[in-house]
Amino acid sequence: MMKKVLVTGGAGFIGSHVVDMLLKIKMNVVILDNLSTGTLKNLDSSLDEVSFCEGCITHMEAVQNVFQLHPDIDHVIHLAAQSKVGPSLENPGADAGVNITGTINLLECSRKANVRTFIYASSAAVYGETSVLPIKEQHEVNPLSPYGVSKLAAEEYVKTYGRLYDMEVKCLRFANVYGPRQSAATESGVITIFIEDLINGKRPVIFGDGLQTRDFIFVKDVSRAVCQWIDEKSDSFVYNVSSGEETSIEELLKVICESTGQDYSPRFEKERPGDIKRSYLDNVSLCRESSWTVDVPLNKGLEETIDYYRKK
Repeated sequence: MMKKVLVTGGAGFIGSHVVDMLLKIKMNVVILDNLSTGTLKNLDSSLDEVSFCEGCITHMEAVQNVFQLHPDIDHVIHLAAQSKVGPSLENPGADAGVNITGTINLLECSRKANVRTFIYASSAAVYGETSVLPIKEQHEVNPLSPYGVSKLAAEEYVKTYGRLYDMEVKCLRFANVYGPRQSAATESGVITIFIEDLINGKRPVIFGDGLQTRDFIFVKDVSRAVCQWIDEKSDSFVYNVSSGEETSIEELLKVICESTGQDYSPRFEKERPGDIKRSYLDNVSLCRESSWTVDVPLNKGLEETIDYYRKK
């Protein structure tokens, strides 16, 4: 019998790719999404094959309704989140409502439904600023924004529920994910923002001096890292999902300009509060303790992403 997987945020950028992967490996997929940032267009190729429930994880009734409609859910992949630093600074209560309370709602329903596996998507934002690079999972956590704090708090709830209720739990700390379907409206979508600006004849904006670094990981590599934990087991709770490579924003834009045939001519603006100067994550644990490896290097991922936005 096909395993049933609930994907929260399944109409979003990462979520829709996870759904594609789950269908590819013959899973029965249920999606819960309030379509605040996701869109059904992301599910164009898969909507007929999934059960879609529109609702918000902050409303317990909406979450309960999904589990009532689908009492046989085996696994939960929790991707729905408030994922922007800026709004978390402006309204930390709303950020906590989605990222903490929403996660608790899902954990409660999962516990009562005897869900076997709960996979939580966290963020490199929990680490904050550090001079020790690449960042390993054991590194001290020191988030710089309410967003990072809420993601870290949710991690602790997931870990605690796993211990208390004998649920298999995994926490995956994503580096900067990029690829087709990413919205330019997201702060972390710098690659999409640069590509769309260049395609539309606009000068891309770099916040700060451009020397800040990030670890860019292609969305299809991320979806494989997420889905593998439905079948694979390990003793560890937290894994970094990353390329393990450090790329400056300046260097990134130069590569995109070269790939799109545009001149490198950015506008520099003041750096944003809460932004981290340098960040890249060690992915050795994930590679060693699972079957996962990075399949798509940055240049290949950029080619596929640029091609996608040119065809839009």
